[in-house]
Amino acid sequence: MQDLLLHIKQCTICEKHLPLGPRPVVVAHPDAKILIIGQAPGTKVHKTAIPWNDPSGNQLRNWLGVTEEEFYDATKFAIMPMGFCYPGKGKSGDLPPRPECAPQWHKPLLEHLPNVELVILIGMYAQNYYLGKQTKETLTETVANFKDYLPKFLPLPHPSPRNRFWLTKNPWFEVEVLPILKQKCKSILL
Repeated sequence: MQDLLLHIKQCTICEKHLPLGPRPVVVAHPDAKILIIGQAPGTKVHKTAIPWNDPSGNQLRNWLGVTEEEFYDATKFAIMPMGFCYPGKGKSGDLPPRPECAPQWHKPLLEHLPNVELVILIGMYAQNYYLGKQTKETLTETVANFKDYLPKFLPLPHPSPRNRFWLTKNPWFEVEVLPILKQKCKSILL
């Protein structure tokens, strides 16, 4: 596992497309019980190399019902984004994750994570990649039908503060999804 993580952290496969250069952000340990697959690091995470070290991460930890200490314990949570490096700025936020990362690194990483009981898929990129044809027409429909993907997967919207509109428009998420998410995390991490 350590050799693999070292190779990933030295990766330059899409360097020419990265405005801030490569700085892969990934956390994994063979004992991890929950795997979080998100989109790609933002600028703050790129600078610190600490995944989810931003307001989105604060919201995510709240959704999971875990402390920072629990979240950053690699024996509990593995964190493997769809794109490991900051992809750059687009017209309405960050660009999509680079498409090279997941095919290159996900399978080898998953082979080193035998104890994962739950994979949390954050956003459409992770959901489309891992749920394939089982993904519903929209992210909202996929998240609303989260029970269809349990016990292995649990799809979530992105916890970005910019998603306040989505959360306001979909109050069922906090009522139906978050209690089950928190309960699953609690029971897995006991």
